[in-house]
Order: sequence, then structure tokens, then C-alpha cells
Amino acid sequence: MAALLNLFLLFLIVQFGSIYGSIKEQTLDLQNRNFCNPKLPPRTLSSSNKFEGSSNLVNLRYHMGPVLSSPINIYVIWYGKWDPSQQLLIKDFLLSISTVNHRAAPSPSVAEWWSTVTLYTDQTGANISQTVLIAGEYSDFRYSQGIHLTRLSIQDVIAEAVKSKPFTVDHKKGIYLVLTSVDVTMQDFCRAVCGFHYFTFASKVGYTLPYAWVGNSGKQCPEVCAYPFAVPGYMGGGGPGALKSPSGDVGVDGMISVIGHELAELSSNPLVNAWYAGEDPVAPTEIGDLCEGLYGTGGGGGYIGQVMKDRDGRTYNLNGRRGRKFLVQWIWSPILKACAGPNAMD
Repeated sequence: MAALLNLFLLFLIVQFGSIYGSIKEQTLDLQNRNFCNPKLPPRTLSSSNKFEGSSNLVNLRYHMGPVLSSPINIYVIWYGKWDPSQQLLIKDFLLSISTVNHRAAPSPSVAEWWSTVTLYTDQTGANISQTVLIAGEYSDFRYSQGIHLTRLSIQDVIAEAVKSKPFTVDHKKGIYLVLTSVDVTMQDFCRAVCGFHYFTFASKVGYTLPYAWVGNSGKQCPEVCAYPFAVPGYMGGGGPGALKSPSGDVGVDGMISVIGHELAELSSNPLVNAWYAGEDPVAPTEIGDLCEGLYGTGGGGGYIGQVMKDRDGRTYNLNGRRGRKFLVQWIWSPILKACAGPNAMD
């Protein structure tokens, strides 16, 4: 689940980080055509040679629950009014997870990024699946539950989709992804969450189904949920400026990283009883939470890390199908005990 407090800590560190280094070291090098973050001085963050965020102190444990080891069927619910180009961009990201052909999606690719997620297993030793399919779509363009949603009413949205599509009730392979348009508000959105995942209640939907919700923050809080494509006004000149998003749609490009975050956690902890750190399953620290704000080598302490820019100055760290480019946060690796991504330079 997206931890908004972590983002605020990240913003504060960027704002006041000059206590620990010169302004030159902490300013993004926007003139470099290849990378958006300068290389930090050796051992600025850690003497470890592992990827950023590495720690032997993170108590990430397996709690014996299931992971999504069968081919994953995603049922997408488009809530509100969506432009077809926005839908296509998000679907290209989802389909890029299984695009392993390097000609179709060159390295560093979304599929390589997902390979870190596939390292997680259940008690039988079965890994999370590399195969992710869009098994169905439903458009709730009439706002069946209004424009102000809650954590509970989002399950009514899913119930409406299951009833009206009708969607297949896919107990073994299905996950339900609810995406709300830019004009829809959600309980705790922008204040505490950018997205979340859980499972439906039989009393609401009739079935127990893993689901995730992610909202378009483009107009409500891009500086929070679409960072670093937008930055808080209070940062002023004390931190890096906003980076250019891969597609030019800040809200949707920000959503894609949150979608990646939630899908990784939903796959590794679908019923909130599998992989997480901490003692409270109601508020677990999961494999996406551990790496929030890290996108490349050198990340940490307010830096997103070294990522790439194209000729138009658009920032990205992953390649997808059909020439798409995405900026997606790294994921905690159970092998490295560190945050990892295919664009790592060390």
C-alpha cells in the first residue's frame, strides 16, 4: 500500500538535504542527455556494494499465505471518464510485464523489472507468475457510486462490474484493478494514500477477490502522487525541479508507478497474509513500500537515483511494448535484501 508519509519524508529530505552536501551534488543534472541524476560521491549513502536501500535489518517475512503463482488475469475497471489514449498507455504498461522479447521491449524493460517480483514464492516454492494478462475491462462511466468514494464503496464499484459485465469471478487467477478518473475523490487520497490493495468482502461482492485501487492525481495532488513529475510548492529552490514525464500526461504517468507498486504487493500479499514486514497485517510494510521513491542507482536520501532521458528530455527508467517508456519505482529483492531494478548501474 502506498505510504504517503514516506513521500513527505522524502520531500523534507530533499528540501533540507543541503546540510549534508553541497547544492551542486544535490541538484538534478537536467543538461545531461543521458541521465537525470548525477553520480554521487563514493560511499555518500552506504559502503555497501548492493543496490540502494540495502539493509540486513529489514524484517520482511513470509506468513504462509498464497501468492499469485498462476498466470495473473487482470480485470480492469475504468471508473469515470477516461480518454482512450490514457487507457491505452496504462494497458501497454500492464501488457509490458509479460513482454520478454527484447526487440519488442529493449532492456531495461518492464518485464525485467517484474522479474524481481517473481522471486517471491509460496510455501510450496511456486514463484509469482511472469505472465500477466488483461482478461477483461469494464467502464463505469456513469459513476455508479458517485464521484466521492470510500474504501468500502470501492467494493460496490467492483460488485457493480461483476454484476454488469459480467466479469468472470476468477478466484484462482484474477485480480481486479479499479482506476478512477481525475475528477473522482477517494477517502484518504492525497493525504494518506495514492493507491491501495485489499480483498473484497463476501457480504459486499459475494466473493473474496484480491483488488487494487489507484487514482489519477493529475488535478488533485500531482506533487504528492505524481512526484517527481510535479513537486510541492514549499520546496521552492531548495530541491530539484519537476522532471518531464514520459508521455506528457503527468497524472497518468504518476499512476503507472503506483499501479506497478500495488500490483507487486497484490501479487506477493493478495490476502494480506503472505509477504510483509512488521507485526500488523492491517498496516503491513510490503515489497513496494520498502523502495518508495527509489528509481535508480544512487537513490536514497531524497534522490530518485540515476534514470534516463530521451532526446526530448522525458524521464524514464523502463522500456515497454510499442516503444513506450515508463518511470516506475524499484522493488525490494528477497535475494539481494535491497531495492533493485533493471536500470541499475552498479
